[in-house]
Amino acid sequence: MNLTLEAPRLTAHDRCDRCGAQAYVQVLLEAGGELMFCAHHARAHQEAFTSVASEVIDETERLHLKPEPVED
Repeated sequence: MNLTLEAPRLTAHDRCDRCGAQAYVQVLLEAGGELMFCAHHARAHQEAFTSVASEVIDETERLHLKPEPVED
């Protein structure tokens, strides 16, 4: 069993190309370059970008994670 968690590739510095909110989806284009989307705009434009994407990094599940309580 592998319990290693992969660190997120996207950070708070990554911003949606459409609205400037934090990006949770990165689309790497076949022709080169990338697009960054917040969860809302990724859903809205998913049909358009899947046909030109070489890879889609979707970290929207991070929006639903509940942090573990920290003991003092």
